[in-house]
Amino acid sequence: MLLKRLMMIAGFIMSILGCAGAPHPPLEVVPSVDLSRYVGRWYEIASFPTWFQKGCVESTAEYRLRPDGDIDVLNQCRKGPDGALDSASGRAWVTDPATNAKLQVQFFWPFRGDYWIIDLGRDYDYAVVGHPSRDYLWILSRAPQMDAGRYERVLERLRQQGYDVSRLVRTRPPG
Repeated sequence: MLLKRLMMIAGFIMSILGCAGAPHPPLEVVPSVDLSRYVGRWYEIASFPTWFQKGCVESTAEYRLRPDGDIDVLNQCRKGPDGALDSASGRAWVTDPATNAKLQVQFFWPFRGDYWIIDLGRDYDYAVVGHPSRDYLWILSRAPQMDAGRYERVLERLRQQGYDVSRLVRTRPPG
């Protein structure tokens, strides 16, 4: 089971590194991220379907600051409506200290991927994580559900950034 999980994660990271989508202007990140406010639990509201999250519902991400300044990552979901809890642990680190909005995440050495914060609520109540290729996208919230008006405003900003929001799939929340 562990080897299968590691191979899936390695394949994901390799697919990120090899992505070459349609030409777009460079992806813009938020001007500044206070990592001490960003850490904690996030609920996935919607995402682009990925093979490594196939069958996932009730997806969450938990981030914790490490003493060395890096971030411990714990992604969890249920595999199917009544399925077992599945999890993946990793590490993230800032690659753009001017903003703290560009990070790398690694679940399996030596593979890593870009984790760019491209939208963030003023109160850190929601975040949008993208990838420069625009092939990966996650809308996250501190609450298991997001207000419909806010969701539509997030979608509009994503369209302006060149994302095909028709690819987004809403994630079934806990409960």
